[in-house]
Amino acid sequence: MEAIRDIVLPDAPALVAGPAGAVWLDRDGEIHALPLDAVSRRLRDGRPPILCHLPATARRLALDPFPALDILELFAFARPGRFCVPTPRGLAAALGLAPPHDHEGEAIALVRVAEALLAGLAETDGRKERKQAVAVAQAMQAGGWPWGRFVLAALGAPVDATPAAAWRGLEVWKRLPEWEDEAPPPPPGSTPVQPNEARHRLAEILGEQAEPRPSQADYASAITQAFAPRDAAGAPHFVLAEAGTGVGKTLGYIAPASLWAEANGAPVWISTYTRNLQHQIDGELDRLFPDAAIKETRVVIRKGRENYLCLLNMEEAVRGVAVQRANAVALGLLARWVAADRDGDLTGGGFPAWLIEIAGRARTLGLADRRGECIYSACSHYGRCFIEHSARRAKRAKLVIANHALVMVQAARAASDPATRPTRYVFDEGHHVFDAADSAFSAALTGREAAELRRWLRGVEGRRQGRGRGLKARIEDLLAEDEQGLDALQAALQAAAALPGEGWGARIAEGRPAGATESFLATVRGQVYARAGDPDSPFDIECETGEPVPGLIEAAAALDGALDRLAHPLKQLQRALADRLDDEAAELETATRNRIEAVARAIEHRAGEALAAWRSMLAGLGREKGEDFVDWFQVDR
Repeated sequence: MEAIRDIVLPDAPALVAGPAGAVWLDRDGEIHALPLDAVSRRLRDGRPPILCHLPATARRLALDPFPALDILELFAFARPGRFCVPTPRGLAAALGLAPPHDHEGEAIALVRVAEALLAGLAETDGRKERKQAVAVAQAMQAGGWPWGRFVLAALGAPVDATPAAAWRGLEVWKRLPEWEDEAPPPPPGSTPVQPNEARHRLAEILGEQAEPRPSQADYASAITQAFAPRDAAGAPHFVLAEAGTGVGKTLGYIAPASLWAEANGAPVWISTYTRNLQHQIDGELDRLFPDAAIKETRVVIRKGRENYLCLLNMEEAVRGVAVQRANAVALGLLARWVAADRDGDLTGGGFPAWLIEIAGRARTLGLADRRGECIYSACSHYGRCFIEHSARRAKRAKLVIANHALVMVQAARAASDPATRPTRYVFDEGHHVFDAADSAFSAALTGREAAELRRWLRGVEGRRQGRGRGLKARIEDLLAEDEQGLDALQAALQAAAALPGEGWGARIAEGRPAGATESFLATVRGQVYARAGDPDSPFDIECETGEPVPGLIEAAAALDGALDRLAHPLKQLQRALADRLDDEAAELETATRNRIEAVARAIEHRAGEALAAWRSMLAGLGREKGEDFVDWFQVDR
């Protein structure tokens, strides 16, 4: 390891803004207590200060964000994927420094934290790790990062020389490992779990020093009945278990679930209600798998694809840095996190929530695949895709921690390969299963949903934006020379113009709707405002659908016709893709076949199912509903 270099600290003051006043620490060590309204003068006259959490500090000072050296940015660069509370005291605790006890101490702590972080960078082990850190720091410095020169100095890199292709340092996807396709796992076995085995496994997990809890052992023993082999098709075993707070339910079901997974060579899916609970269960599994390397191969957290960073979206954002140079700072912090975290989960424990506000939502959560625009194997990053990697790991894992929403969506869409579909589930927080089922198996005809479908089909319209990939850009090459398929694609895109376009909300509110969908929604809006108890309420307002206002049934019929003109070519498009699978079964590569199947499913799930549900709703307007069927018109505020 190289000798530690002299650390160069910014010649800058430190600023801490409290609820009633601020503390300003000059570089000569003098501390000034200031009223909040006096800080702006110092900001205009002096150097940018070192502070913690610029957006929060600016809000407290009632100022727009101003030039500053945010210590959280330095922490995110130097300790990517590491947890800290985003305060001076939290940073000090994360670095093992003495905690400050007042605002004066916090100002001093900011300087000490900066020194410790830069010293840590100077001790970076390995030529490869240092080279990668330098490449990212150079890109961020080219984007105007105030910490750039100090980070480069700590890393022993030239401070004033910026490479001509500095942005390449942000191309972290090139440094990620690729997964490889494997043969599908064999079907799961049918070995049951005996009650005494579950008790023994629970005791192993708890350890010899654990407090005896007979009720927990009884709980684990009773749950084994759910893991018994089936005696008849379509008749799975299930156990509805309830236990009081403090019994230890999580470890109680983990014991038999882990035994069944080991004995039968297939994963047990543990489903819970929220992401936070997923990570709590994952933490409990540290007891079963204390070795992190072993746990990584046996436990997988699965979430919806909107939770993962899309590498193609990130690549397109990096391409735009040449025009919007300031984005290099946020993307550099994201690149450092990707290299350290490797699972790409933007809502996981390894991704600091405060980084969303520091770096900006558009350059963090906004880079997830939130609009169903994935091009699957046609993507140049497919072999490194976090989503695909997670799905493949789940097939080989012992325990998969999911959430109710994902499990319900997979059940509704049967997205999994039947041969590898999970056969054993544990629903933790089972009282929330009904809410998840309502969301997964229900449909709503809304302006937002219809506008999203138009964007999914036609892409971003009216302006150039790389991430606005429409259906044509995603599948045109799959249709090859199939003229009928290409004609169906073109007809679908033309028919999608009947869906709400950009600015639909304002047009409806102003009484100038464009197209069949907006006209229908405008009429619905009129009925809601006419019949709502308090139309001036700041909250959402609603009314029943009975006794429609004049023109509503006609608007619904017109919309139904427009949706039919969209549904028909989409069905033709699905047939064209299916025909290619049949006609070229022997010639198609596995990746291309998988992509065609995925696109066909996406068309059905994203468009076909929605259109069928919407048309059913429209057809039911003005008709008598059953006792268990409830329809509402609603206007969101």
